[in-house]
Amino acid sequence: MPELPEVEVVRRGLNSHAVGRRIDDVEVFHQRAVRHSASADAVCRDLRHAEITGTGRRGKYLWLKLSGAPAECLLVHLGMSGQMLIKAGSVGEEDPNARHLRARVRLSDGNQLWFVDQRTFGYWLPGKLIGGVPETVQHVARDPFDPGFDAARVAAVVKSKRTEVKRVLLNQEVVSGIGNIYADEALWAARIHPRQLAARVSVSRLAELLGCARDVMARALDQGGTSFDSLYVNVNGSSGYFSRSLNAYGRSGGPCRRCGTPLVKESFMNRSSHLCPTCQRRY
Repeated sequence: MPELPEVEVVRRGLNSHAVGRRIDDVEVFHQRAVRHSASADAVCRDLRHAEITGTGRRGKYLWLKLSGAPAECLLVHLGMSGQMLIKAGSVGEEDPNARHLRARVRLSDGNQLWFVDQRTFGYWLPGKLIGGVPETVQHVARDPFDPGFDAARVAAVVKSKRTEVKRVLLNQEVVSGIGNIYADEALWAARIHPRQLAARVSVSRLAELLGCARDVMARALDQGGTSFDSLYVNVNGSSGYFSRSLNAYGRSGGPCRRCGTPLVKESFMNRSSHLCPTCQRRY
């Protein structure tokens, strides 16, 4: 699933290519793309003729800010394979992405905005904004790039949890935007074992861990995010290349870049953790 850097790459692309345009028409081709809404017709009605005035993001969610229509925003969740692609107005069924096209917006500049989703776990949801954030994601915590993010306060919340520290990092109601890839990378950078109980780690080390998460995601963002296949792309269809710079995730059996010990892969929450057994001892 795309994590904060990959979603932010898409948001920036939409900010460049969609803001200031009017939505002339909307088409929904698959009900799962709007499954949280009353109907596909309602989504089209809520978006048609809206002007896109800005973009926003919290954690793994992004949205278009709208004016002049019933909806104040269009929330976008990419799910596991969702893509928001800017297409030239002349593009049609011959485009290879057309077979997974779930919804389409025709913009006033002649371009199209496609929502392509091979696995159909993503969705669009028109709605209202509360304090600048869609009402349906009010429960999602601030992410480390949010100006209001308080690392010391969040570290204290993490420490209060009587569970593994990685499990808390993945809890989007504690800190958002961090998924399996960047959790492993941050834990490796901070030299903390993913199964270490959060309550046994000092607040200062947990604050350092949150800083590591922000740093690694910032580096990933500079390289367009992490792409292991063709599903995670920006609005122009290009993949990021941060996967070449990963220190832990996906590198089991390879040498730790600090100490040379072979990295290991462990089962964790129906996923996996990648770590150095020497640098990240559990105590």
